Amino acid sequence: MRRFVRRATNRHPAQSYPDQRRSHPARSITRAVTAAAPALLDQHGVGPSTAAALLLAAGDNPHRINTEAKFAALCGTNPIEASSGKTHRRRLNRGGDRQANRALYTIALCRLSNHQPTRDYMTRRIHEGKTKREIIRCLKRAIARQLHPLITQPPKP
Repeated sequence: MRRFVRRATNRHPAQSYPDQRRSHPARSITRAVTAAAPALLDQHGVGPSTAAALLLAAGDNPHRINTEAKFAALCGTNPIEASSGKTHRRRLNRGGDRQANRALYTIALCRLSNHQPTRDYMTRRIHEGKTKREIIRCLKRAIARQLHPLITQPPKP
């Protein structure tokens, strides 16, 4: 019992410096993502945590997701018809991996804030009469389409 209490009260030197403690997991996540899908981190708005969430959604065998539509369904970004009467629209799927959906949402917001082609896309869709929510749904699907080949291709040795 004394050893347990002594161990619990003795602080590890790395724990006395919070910056070192926080940066260590981030570096290991970055290394793991780079080993699994090196081109994923080169995309605009994709950071280590969002890339890790997308890779976790793909699982141990990403080749089972052979189309971008399957990847979009896995992430919950595939559109579902929500038309009624004369109104024709689509809504976002509520199923799928919520962490992967959140990662795509984070990437979409990052791109909307500082990526000029995405801003131009949003302006064009607003003039077409789309709401911001519908535009983000379309963006998430487009991002899933763009990132699918980067996730499913095997890393080069």
